[in-house]
Formats: sequence, structure tokens, C-alpha cells
Amino acid sequence: MHRKTKELGLSGREIVRTLTKSLREFKAPSIATPIIVSGEVVMEVAIPFVTAQLINSIQAGASLPQLLPYAGVLVLMALASLAFGIGAGVTCSQASCGFAMNLRHDVFAAVQRFSFANIDQFSSSSLVTRLTTDITNVQLAYMMVIRTAIRCPFLLLAGIVMAFIMAGPLALVFVIIVPILGFGLYKVVRTVHPIFRSVFHKYDALNESIEENVTGMRDVKSYVRQDYEKEKFGRAAQDVCADFTRAEKILALNTPMMNLAVYIVFAVTLQFGSYLIISSQGSLLNVGQLSALTTYGFMILMALMMVSMVFAMITMAQESAERICEVLMTEPTIKNPAHPEKEMRDGSIDFDHVTFKYSEKAEHRALAEIDLHIRSGETIGIMGGTGSAKTSLVNLISRLYDVTEGSVKVGGVDVRDYDLEYLRNNVAVVLQKNVLFSGTIKENLRWGNPDATYDELVEVCKLAQADEFIQQLPNKYDYYIEQGGTNVSGGQKQRLCIARALLKRPKVLILDDSTSAVDTKTDALIREGLKTYLPEATKIIIAQRTSSVQDADRILVLDNGHIAGLGTHDELMESCPFYRDTYLAQNRTSQEAAPESGAEKDDEPVADAAAPVAAKKGGEA
Repeated sequence: MHRKTKELGLSGREIVRTLTKSLREFKAPSIATPIIVSGEVVMEVAIPFVTAQLINSIQAGASLPQLLPYAGVLVLMALASLAFGIGAGVTCSQASCGFAMNLRHDVFAAVQRFSFANIDQFSSSSLVTRLTTDITNVQLAYMMVIRTAIRCPFLLLAGIVMAFIMAGPLALVFVIIVPILGFGLYKVVRTVHPIFRSVFHKYDALNESIEENVTGMRDVKSYVRQDYEKEKFGRAAQDVCADFTRAEKILALNTPMMNLAVYIVFAVTLQFGSYLIISSQGSLLNVGQLSALTTYGFMILMALMMVSMVFAMITMAQESAERICEVLMTEPTIKNPAHPEKEMRDGSIDFDHVTFKYSEKAEHRALAEIDLHIRSGETIGIMGGTGSAKTSLVNLISRLYDVTEGSVKVGGVDVRDYDLEYLRNNVAVVLQKNVLFSGTIKENLRWGNPDATYDELVEVCKLAQADEFIQQLPNKYDYYIEQGGTNVSGGQKQRLCIARALLKRPKVLILDDSTSAVDTKTDALIREGLKTYLPEATKIIIAQRTSSVQDADRILVLDNGHIAGLGTHDELMESCPFYRDTYLAQNRTSQEAAPESGAEKDDEPVADAAAPVAAKKGGEA
């Protein structure tokens, strides 16, 4: 089950080990970058040393021919440093961008392996933030680690060593100032880290606000709630801005702290250096050495400043890395068995003393002591009030969730023993929330069968009563569906999803309230088509209208996770008050509305069976 990395007690080393698994083919440039950077540092450190020799030679009165070798060496070293810098930039960009690409792939792949129970533990906005902002932060931090974080400590150490070589005891000023600055840097990082930890949770809230607003744009405009949504988004944005501002204010202390150190060091070195040169007549320290010491001092302090920037980026990325590892290390609650079954005898379904809870810690049982046996080829209708666990029941058949107690068998085999892909290809589910993806109608339909021919597409669309409206669209089956299916009506979307499921030719077909947005005539035509197309398949129809299930072989009535009735339409009219009241309310309303009903309308809702209230005229969404 999902647990946060902090609850798992992961150390920084374990987080790094988890993330570096995504390097794969980019290990070579990752290793090459520090090596090339080391060559660049060597050149940069050597240049002031040669420059000091050149200054001393000039001071000693060397002629131009004597100075030319120094100039040549300096030019070659500068070119070598430039070449090393370019090479490090190329390999660093390859490593960091490739690492981020692999990491995004791995996180996305991890999400694809999640069960519904895992998905319930992460909000969609949080997963989007992890795949975008968090991975970008880790990418930038990794880029700085393999280049700047290697370069700066090396440059710092080499600079101090060369300063002692050139100026002796005078270089002690660097040994004194570096630990002081290091301690200040440590305090800044410790203060900023908790702020960055909280800001990413607020990023999730910000993305959630955007997602809700875009997804529900029609409702926002229908209820004239634009001002409320802008205010809600503004509060979320202000929270993120306030935290980032607070963190940046603290991080901004780095620059003045480093500048103060630079001025102090330069003042000390120039004061004492000049004094030694004058007082010793150049015997203890000469102009070239002082020049080199000044350059090394600048290198050391700039390296320390870059280290502070690296630590700031790593601090920001640390929380991002933990959030990414949280996804990567979450074990799917549903896995393939060691030796999966890949043969299904028939479409019979058996619920044996099934109890189900959505989490181990949940006190409420969504389903309790369900004993239900469905023959292969039987048509079962399911009804019940809102929250009666109709969807929870059918989700167990395709193993979208696992039972808490008892077992669910399909074809006489426990669903936990089947290969997941094989099981779900033979148990087709048209979910209550119909989803179409951006692409043509053909591409959406072939989710059910990638190898389906054009004739097969037309056949299932005719059965699902979708072919008629498709033929009226521009480009017909090549008509482009926008993201979320926003350019087709609810009823059209439902019929396309039913056609998509039919392409699987499953042994079990589950329609989870998937004809609620079509009129009663179309609903009846779809059910009639299912009988002829899949006569041997077991069909389970969840519906709110009694007319959608009254011709079923048996009807199951659920109430608060328990079986409240099971039988034919006539049997339930005698024995189940809920079913009888619902039927009479809907039938009475239909009779009253009949004289007024004209042509069937699109996009009109149907009364919920949860309460026996008057239903509106049947319409197609």
C-alpha cells in the first residue's frame, strides 16, 4: 500500500538510488561530465599560476621574445578550458535531459500499473505536478550536481592549495572565511527546506483549481461562478507566491553574505600583501604572487557562491525527489499472480461470501456478505439507490479492486488467478463516466480491438445505435474527437463507448449505467442488439430506469451494500418494495408524459431510481 517516503524512513541515499535507476543509457554522459569538468578546473587553476610567472618576468625586465612562450601557453590553456567547458555543457545537457525523459517515462509507467485503490490515494492534479514541476526541479538539480557541484568543490580546494603555494601563510584568510560562510549557508538551507516542502502541496491545490475550472467550465458559466473561481484560484496562487517569496528572501541573503566575504578577503589580502611586498622588497611576496592570490581568492569565493546556489537548488529539488519516489515506490495493490491463468471456460460469475472495503483502515464496508451466482449467457440487471454499491460490485469482476473477504470467480476461476490483461480483455466494462480520447472515432473504437477492420467498426456501431449519427458527421468515422469528447453529446459518447466494448467480443459485458443519457427507444434497440451479437456472453446492466432491466433474466436490487432483492421483474414487483415503488413512479410518469411527448430530445436527464419521484421525459444526452 501507499506510504509516504517519510513514513518509510527513506534516507537521502535511498532516494538517490531510486532516482538514478532512470539514468540507464545516459550513464556515460553523466560520468563523462565530471571528468571533463575536472579538466576545465585544472586549466582555470593553472592560468593564474602562469600569469604570475609572466608578471614576474615583466617586472624583471624580460624582452618580448622571452615573454612570447608565456603568452602561447596562456592562449593554449584558455582554448583548452573553453573546449572542456563546451564538452561539459554538451554531455551535461544530454545527461540531465535524458534523465528527466526517462524519469517521466518511469513515473508515468508506474501510474499505469496502479490499481484503482492506488489511484484513489493520489489526486490527478498532484500526479500532474509530479510529472511536470517536480521532475523539472530534479532535472535542474541533477544538471547542477554533475557539473557545478563537481566543479565548485574541486575549484575551491584547488584554489586554496594554489593560494598556499603562491602566498604561503597569507592564504590562511581563506581557510578562516570558508567555514564561516559554509555555516551561514547551512543555516539558510535548513531554514528554507521546510518552506519548499509546504509549497509543493500548495502547487497541487493550484493545479487542482485549474483542473476543476477547465473540466467544469460549462457549469461555471451556467451558474455564473466566474468571480468565485477567480477568487479561489487567486487565493491558491497567493499562497504559492507568499511561500516562494519567503523562501527567496532567505535565499537572497546568500549574495550579500558572499559579497561581504569577498570584500573582506580582498581588503585583507591587498592590505597585508602590499605591506609584505613593500617591506620585504619582494623577497617574501612579489607582485605576481599577489596577483595570483587575488585571482585565487576570487575563484574560491565565487566557487563558494556557486555551491550556495547548488544547495539552494538541491533543497528545492529534495521535496520534489521525495514526491517522485513516493510514486515510484508505491507498490500496486493488484498484481499478476506468479502463474496466471489464460483460459476462461465461460462467462459464469460467482460471488462467494464477498465483503469489500475500499481500504484496510476503512470502518464502512461497501459490500457485505454477497452471495450471488450468475450463469454464463445470463442477463442480469442491477438497481439500487445512490451509494448502494452497484459500481463497487461490478468493479470486483474485472479486478479493478480486490475483495476484502470471500472470492469472485469468472468461468469457475478466482479472478485473482487470471492474467490481468487476459481477464480485462474478456470482461469488458463500459464505465459510468464515459471517456473518449483525442483522436478520430476509428482510433477511439480500436481501443477495444486494435486490429478491427472498418466493417467490424461499422457493425458494432450499428448495434450500439451509433452509426446513424456518425454518418451525419464530417469525415464520418474519421471525425476527430476533441479531448474528453467535448464535441459530441453525452448520448453519442455513451454509444461510442458501448461500441468500443463490443469490439472485444467479451465473455462478460458490464454496462455501468452506460445508457442513462439515451432515450428509452434507443436503449431498447441497444439491448436487442446485444442479444443477437453476444448471445453467449454474460451481460450485466446497471441502470436507474426499470425499463432498462425489466426484460433481464434476473434483476439484483442492492441496498447499502446488501442484496435487497433478486428475481425476475414479476417476482420483484411482489417481493421488493423499492423496486415496485420505483417502477410504479417511473411508469406512472411515463404514462402522464406520453400525450405531451413529441420527437425524442437529446441531452435530457432521466429520473434517478434512488427515489420514486417523477421522472422527466426520456431523452438522450
